[in-house]
Amino acid sequence: MLADSPRRGFGVVAYGKLGGIELAYSSDLDLVFVQEAGLKGQTNGSKPLDVRQFYLRLAQRIIHLFSTRTPSGVLYELDMRLRPSGNAGLMVSPLDAYQHYLQNEAWTWEHQALVRSRLIVGDVALHQEFERIRREALSLTRDHVALAEEVIKMREKMRSHLIKAGPGEFHLKQSAGGLVDIEFLTQYLVLAHGREYPKALTRWSDNIRILESAVEVGLLEDDEARRLRTAYCAIRDRGHRLSLSDQPGLLPDTELTQERDWVITSWNKWLGAERGLS
Repeated sequence: MLADSPRRGFGVVAYGKLGGIELAYSSDLDLVFVQEAGLKGQTNGSKPLDVRQFYLRLAQRIIHLFSTRTPSGVLYELDMRLRPSGNAGLMVSPLDAYQHYLQNEAWTWEHQALVRSRLIVGDVALHQEFERIRREALSLTRDHVALAEEVIKMREKMRSHLIKAGPGEFHLKQSAGGLVDIEFLTQYLVLAHGREYPKALTRWSDNIRILESAVEVGLLEDDEARRLRTAYCAIRDRGHRLSLSDQPGLLPDTELTQERDWVITSWNKWLGAERGLS
C-alpha cells in the first residue's frame, strides 16, 4: 500500500489468448504491467520503498511465481515481449508513457496485438484510463491500403516462421484459412474502421464479438460473419481436443475444407480488395 494514497495504481494488461478471452489448454500468457501515471511517494511498510521500485519488485515477484518449476510443472509460461519497446522496455510502464508509445512509436503489429487486449488486474480508475488509451490508439486514422500491406506482410512472415505443416497437412493456426487468418482479419477491420465506429469496434477484445459488432455497424453481412464465427469455433474446437491429447495442431488437408474456404474468401475480399487484387 502507498503511504500517501488509498489507490494501488498497479495494473496487468492481458494480450493474446488471455486478452481475447480465448485461453486454450496449452496457451502461454502475454502480459504487460502498467502503473498509474505520475504516482509519487513510498510504501508504508517497515522498509519504505519508492513507488516505482515497489511496482518493479511486484512485477518480478509475479513473474517468479508463474515461472517457478514445481513437481507439477510450470503454472504458465509468461511472455512479456509485448510491453513498449519489447525486452528493452520498462518492466512496469507508466500509463502516460504507454499511451505515448502506442500513439507515436508502435508498429502496426503492436496495434494488431492491442485489439486483443484488456486490463485484467487494476482498480476502476485504472481500468477506465486503460480503456480510453486503448480506444484512442485503435481509432487512429489509417490508410486502408497501407494497413492491408502491413497486415499481409506480417501474416506472411509469421506463416513462414511458424508453420509446421508438411505435404497433405493443415496447420490449425498457421495454414491458409486457419485461426490466425481469422484473427488478422478481425484486427484489420478494427484498425481500418475503428475511426468510423469507435464505440462498437473497440469495445471487445475477442474475435466472436468483434465480428458481431462489425455486423451491427454494417461492415459485414450477417451471413459472412456467421461463416467466420462457425469456422473459428470449429477450428478452435479441434485445436482444444488435440491439445488435451498432447498432439500437435495438425489435421489431414482433407478436413475442415468448407470452413477454410469461408475464411480464405473473406480474407481475399477484405485484404485482397484493398491491394487491388480482386
